[in-house]
Amino acid sequence: MREDTRAQLKTVTHIDDVEPVEVAPGITRRTLPGTDHARGWLIDFAPGTQWPQVDVHEGEERYYVLSGEVIEGEERHGPGSYVVFAPGSRHQPGTTKGARMLGINIVTD
Repeated sequence: MREDTRAQLKTVTHIDDVEPVEVAPGITRRTLPGTDHARGWLIDFAPGTQWPQVDVHEGEERYYVLSGEVIEGEERHGPGSYVVFAPGSRHQPGTTKGARMLGINIVTD
């Protein structure tokens, strides 16, 4: 396989090289490289913040809590928690302590 072909099959990005975009006061999102099949993101929540609207999923969404604590309704997900939302689900994450989440959205056709 030629080198230029391999480059198209793999993308490597350092998180610090992706510019954070403010979603709401105290919440930033870094959109990570994706493919036609999945999109990646990293979200940082400051203590005492909540996602600004209910997040509705056409496709599947997954996230991994890297640090802090994410609150989903009455459930609390700490570091190491891996959370999967099925298509058609909805949620509005928040935090009292602050949190960092690494997530993937599966692209639907």
